[in-house]
Amino acid sequence: MTTTERTTGRRPRRSFDRDKALETALTEFWRHGYETTSVAMLTKAMGINPPSLYAAFGDKRQLFSEAVQLYGRTHGSHGARALDEPTARGAVEGVLRFAAADYTDPSHPPGCFVINGATNCTPAAEDVKAELRAIREGTKRAIEEKITADVAAGRLPDSVDAHALATFYAAVIQGMDTQACDGVDRATLESMVDLAMAAWPDASAP
Repeated sequence: MTTTERTTGRRPRRSFDRDKALETALTEFWRHGYETTSVAMLTKAMGINPPSLYAAFGDKRQLFSEAVQLYGRTHGSHGARALDEPTARGAVEGVLRFAAADYTDPSHPPGCFVINGATNCTPAAEDVKAELRAIREGTKRAIEEKITADVAAGRLPDSVDAHALATFYAAVIQGMDTQACDGVDRATLESMVDLAMAAWPDASAP
């Protein structure tokens, strides 16, 4: 610390890369889940001490929310972009194909962070569960809106229950996550996608 910093009380510049530390924290939360991941585990993986973590991120809870936001800007953004496809079928298949690739990518923990980040949490972490649940529900709602729009446009039969169909594909996504965490490979998940898309309603049906 310089003389100026001592006399003015100005904090010295951080000695670590905050963005890199956040990426590491995301990986730890993704691999172990929110409650299992301790501050000690985080600081060891990030290569910093607890005071540095608190100074940079506030606390473990705030750090987790930043990790969720980072996931949304990186891994999660690809699935979100698939929802921009012009048809509901294209959007759903795009999300599932992305999941098959990303959930089995060896460069990061298996499965989906938004699904696995708060499993087996106690009631004390209900807000963490709610944060991730809201993201999953948002994706399901976006799929439902795409389906509803296609029914209105005549691309799907009037008999299609948009909510039920969106819930079905949300369940497929969660099932793919579980399979990936159990060690299933991408090719097997791709086969699951083929079967799931075979269940898509026939546009010519009454």
